[in-house]
Amino acid sequence: MNFIENLKKEEYENFVKNHKLKSHFLQSYAWGEFSKKSKNLIPHYVGLVDSENNIKATALLLEKKLPFGYSYLYSPRGFVIDFYDVDLLTEFVGKVKRFAKKRKAIFVKIDPDIIWHEENYLGETVQLEKDPKLVFDSLVKLGFKHLGFTKNFETMQPRYTFRIDMNQSFEEIENKFSKTTKQRINKACELGTTVRIGTIDDIPTFSHLMDLTEVRKDFVSHDLNYYKSLYEIYNKDNKMDLFIGSVNTKKVISLYTDEKKQVETMLVDIHKKESLSKSSKTKKLELEKRLKKLDEYIREYQDAMDKYQEEIILNGHVIMEYGDKAWVLYAGNHNILMSSYSNYKTYFEHIKYCYDNGIKMYDQFGTIGDLSSDNPRLGLHEFKKKFGGNYVEFIGEFDLITNQFVYFVFNKLVPIYRNFIKRRAKSAKKKQ
Repeated sequence: MNFIENLKKEEYENFVKNHKLKSHFLQSYAWGEFSKKSKNLIPHYVGLVDSENNIKATALLLEKKLPFGYSYLYSPRGFVIDFYDVDLLTEFVGKVKRFAKKRKAIFVKIDPDIIWHEENYLGETVQLEKDPKLVFDSLVKLGFKHLGFTKNFETMQPRYTFRIDMNQSFEEIENKFSKTTKQRINKACELGTTVRIGTIDDIPTFSHLMDLTEVRKDFVSHDLNYYKSLYEIYNKDNKMDLFIGSVNTKKVISLYTDEKKQVETMLVDIHKKESLSKSSKTKKLELEKRLKKLDEYIREYQDAMDKYQEEIILNGHVIMEYGDKAWVLYAGNHNILMSSYSNYKTYFEHIKYCYDNGIKMYDQFGTIGDLSSDNPRLGLHEFKKKFGGNYVEFIGEFDLITNQFVYFVFNKLVPIYRNFIKRRAKSAKKKQ
């Protein structure tokens, strides 16, 4: 079979988008273009073609230039191949390795979304169709080094996620939501929170929401141009949808004020009674407690309206759609008016949207494997878990090393460099 170093866009996209096993937006042609513009990476769209010119395997290889003419190649969630076809995999890896050496790449990194372990929403182990250990063993025999079964976000892409199988009725999907999630979605609806699909004009607001989330969740978000480029490039041929969740503070204040009047009237009626039964006393305490809570809500929304405006955007979620799959790539949320549960409503709406538009697999794009109580990411995990998706663990990262010495030096220096960049990025944002 022939190895093609730069497949044409149309044939590459047609193969990747329709591959039954390994279709992924991170292997799309658009992701290569975006990585070139926003990350200064060189995209290579390589493939293996048989004698009849049929494509059998592809990979988006993102080349990162290093000092002294070296580089490394990264195939995010790649390769696009049947990993269980050992002969095909062996031939493709051999050709990719030769290509890497020609580019002076010291290693080729892959992190295929091959499921290593899966549990349903009840915590029961899901029987996988094929044994992933077969793939693991094949990659190791071909010279790949497995980088471990990491538990947090140490890798290029998350090792854990939650996925919702859309090949069921929407009623079945909703029934797997936790009880509190259903209640909070209903509450958000009662308060009149709204969700719409935004445009590129909403990107600055979304970028601001990501900055606010960065402060709370302790990660480094991207700048405005990064998100603009993603929107522009990915919406040329594929699809990126920006879901915007909002609340109208004036309407909420009006709702709570009306309820307050009703509670006050009920309390007056109770006070008119000469003697109170046990149930009446209990009811009185409940109403007084509710009245106090309503006052707190009214003050909270009034303060928000005074500080911001009547209609406040609280959530911005980016959904990447590719073929019949979708991923929640980014979720930025305001740090006010949490009691509106607008975030829950926004999640509900893009789950429903994906279902209505023929998406078969909805991926929440990242959670943790370390579920200890002191893990600062546990709250993120518990939130995503509430939507009833399957808890999925992927096989992990593998490096195909082509220059052992430089690879050793690289792995010693890169963690130091990345920590420096992270600290510098945070420091720069604080000064803005």
